[in-house]
Amino acid sequence: MRGFETREIAKLTADGIIRSIDHVTSESPLSIIVESENHGRHELGITMRTEGHDNLLSIGFLYSEGIIATSRDIDEMIVEDNQIVFKLNDGALFDPVQHCRRSTVTSSCGICGRSNISNVLTDFNVDLDEDMHIRLETVAKCLNSVIGKQEVFSKTGGSHACASFTSDGTIDRVFEDVGRHNAFDKLVGSYLEQGGSFGPGLGAFVSGRASFELVQKTIRAGFPIMIAVGAPSTLAVDLAKEHGLTLGCFAKDQSITIFSGVRRIGN
Repeated sequence: MRGFETREIAKLTADGIIRSIDHVTSESPLSIIVESENHGRHELGITMRTEGHDNLLSIGFLYSEGIIATSRDIDEMIVEDNQIVFKLNDGALFDPVQHCRRSTVTSSCGICGRSNISNVLTDFNVDLDEDMHIRLETVAKCLNSVIGKQEVFSKTGGSHACASFTSDGTIDRVFEDVGRHNAFDKLVGSYLEQGGSFGPGLGAFVSGRASFELVQKTIRAGFPIMIAVGAPSTLAVDLAKEHGLTLGCFAKDQSITIFSGVRRIGN
């Protein structure tokens, strides 16, 4: 899937109305369903996403939600049009009361539809890598590299990107989606599907703001550093400080604002 479609437009300019065709980021629903011997079949919710890498998105979502700790917790994955069914084994920690959503998860939503917040502010049993350090040159290289790899954004201007990067700013992999949380889940899912880990030596980059949900996903995945183009929220900063995450926001070629974990930043 290309991740975008074309639509007819009418552009108003000083010379009048010009009719043309423009590219638009695709968005459609995906239903994620799990089956387990203890709890039966349940729909976790419907997420609005950009088509492509649905398997990675779903696996990353299960991990971020705390339902699985590894891809080995999945016995079978059945991919259909706009629906993915996971058959979980005894290793999974699925609880329908905690994990099933009551509403559609929109492209801008991270924890929408939760029936309670008991498992939102979860304690993480993750020791973040203290060996990874970055410099300002890392930020500049990372920014420019991600921009060059955003194929959907280059066509539409309407997608988010999440990427993993090394200490020198080299991009390991990057994913796009109309929803920033979906893009991050695709990134995480890509490692889980291969049975690999997220590091050490890898940080996370997000093209938008640093929301609480994205900081939570970053810590859950074990990335020690998170770089964001946009601003953080208060809860995102507090969560980053609590768990020792290096959180850098307002990333530019010549500057970055560090809200937490300045010890991993070099001159």
